[in-house]
Amino acid sequence: MTLILFCKRPRPGVGKQRLVPALGPHGAFRVAELLHQCALAQLAEWPHSRIVACADADDCDAYRNAHPWIDRVVAQQDGNLGQRINRIDRTLRAAGHQRQLIIGSDMPEQTSQLIRAASALLDEQDIVLSAATDGGVTLMAARKPWPDLAALPWSTPQLGQALVECCEQAGYSVGWVAPCDDVDTIEDLCRLRASLASDTRAPQRALHTLIQELV
Repeated sequence: MTLILFCKRPRPGVGKQRLVPALGPHGAFRVAELLHQCALAQLAEWPHSRIVACADADDCDAYRNAHPWIDRVVAQQDGNLGQRINRIDRTLRAAGHQRQLIIGSDMPEQTSQLIRAASALLDEQDIVLSAATDGGVTLMAARKPWPDLAALPWSTPQLGQALVECCEQAGYSVGWVAPCDDVDTIEDLCRLRASLASDTRAPQRALHTLIQELV
């Protein structure tokens, strides 16, 4: 099983722009940095193949140099998220990665137990997803090539249902693991202030401390 982190390398003015009105550019950047660290730590704990799919090809070498434990770094290239997932999927399957699990960089509440549960469920299902309360998904696992995802309503409340329908129309079975929300708004940070209070993981502790400072 290959764990793939889809991410954008944090830099000032890039990412988490919905937090800027409440936190300012610097505050939003600090949150994005710690979210990114949480995701990288999750990837580092994975005992099998670990891949970073970065949004900007210019960042590939930075990931390789800073994190030599990553097995492979690939660029997502252009297009919507569905198109980028399809390209990465084809590239990695051609290299022998037949069971793939995709996570993002803004789910600090996601646990290694949840990821392992998704991996195990792939023994029974072709596709495994984790739902978000906003109608999206925050984990996507597949043991078969993804169908064409380009036309799906990415970043809308309709995504989860549309993704299930797309996969079922392709003849795939779909299973679910526990839900896990991502972080987009100041309300999400308020949720994390409570949910991360007892989290013992170092990046999550640092994020919790920052949230207490900012929110």
